[in-house]
Amino acid sequence: MLDDVDRGLIHALHIDGRAPFGRIAEVLGTSAQTVARRYRRLRAEAALRVVGLPNPDRAGQTQWMIRLTATPSTVQDLAQSLARRADTSWVKLASGGTEIFAVIHASSDTQAVPTLLLHDIPRRAGITAVSAHCLLHTYLGGPTAWRGHLEALTDQQQQQLEPARATDAPASHPPEADAPADRPPEANAPARRPPATDEPPSRPPTTHTPSTSAPRQPLTRADHDLIDALRQDGRATHADLAAVTGVSQATVARRLADLRANGTIFFDVEIAPALLGATTQALLWMTVQPGHLDRVATALAGHRELALVAATTGRTNLLANALCRSPADLHDYLTHRLGGLDAIHALETAPVLHTVKAAGPLTPAASFTRGN
Repeated sequence: MLDDVDRGLIHALHIDGRAPFGRIAEVLGTSAQTVARRYRRLRAEAALRVVGLPNPDRAGQTQWMIRLTATPSTVQDLAQSLARRADTSWVKLASGGTEIFAVIHASSDTQAVPTLLLHDIPRRAGITAVSAHCLLHTYLGGPTAWRGHLEALTDQQQQQLEPARATDAPASHPPEADAPADRPPEANAPARRPPATDEPPSRPPTTHTPSTSAPRQPLTRADHDLIDALRQDGRATHADLAAVTGVSQATVARRLADLRANGTIFFDVEIAPALLGATTQALLWMTVQPGHLDRVATALAGHRELALVAATTGRTNLLANALCRSPADLHDYLTHRLGGLDAIHALETAPVLHTVKAAGPLTPAASFTRGN
């Protein structure tokens, strides 16, 4: 069970995934040691993880959403195989366990359909149907967090946690997460803290979507290595990130600040939604009149029950991910809120049974039951 401190910590990490525990503690009215202890417990018992992710619009990526129908004897192995790939995320078992949903990330520069669709999937036995949908526009999701994660802190507390937007300066003190896992945070006496260059820089809050009108700067090999490392651990120290990328800590700090400021990367928090009360999840595939698509999608993006709203190609042109407390609440949402939107001509509901992989890479620690 999550208490107010747990929920406040999760909300705070959504606002700034690299916020120092001391600053979070000040806002929550507790100690840095308590926040660090809760963070470690949630990591161990609830598989909480902060992950740094590229913003596709800014990082030059195209996303494809695929639906695979497979025989019951092969679906589990196929889902695990997809989850192990570096170019996939959000691998889910749906529709009674015979359908797999997954997101594939491909470079926009090549304008090529991912190899997974053209070569790998057709060679797999047991697949009975495949459909692919290119994601055209995200109305909710990505840098904009699900509201179920954002209901613990008051407006004033959120303002206290929002990093400075303009300075991109390092925080006044480094995050206690920079301490080795086997050392208590109180061991980080001021004299032993790392230099300022090893502190996480500021970034716009999670709910802020940077403008994509500015010209996109090409990413270097070191940038890609940095993003890959942050996918594994969004709170990794600058020293660890420097070791992975082969550049100095000062360079890592400066480049990370730039990538955050221009919206190329953002930080997300992974935790099973069931722990926050959302025990029923479903993918909603909708067909909407093109002239009303933007209006409907914008309206849906304001619904608390939804964690994703995206326009796609295909027979259905709008996808949403619903998180509800129970099947009865999902029914109420479908019949009353969605049912009131006349522009939705068709709706297919695919219940999600299990999330095999979330936004970050699959790790041994992520083999827990994610609930929904």
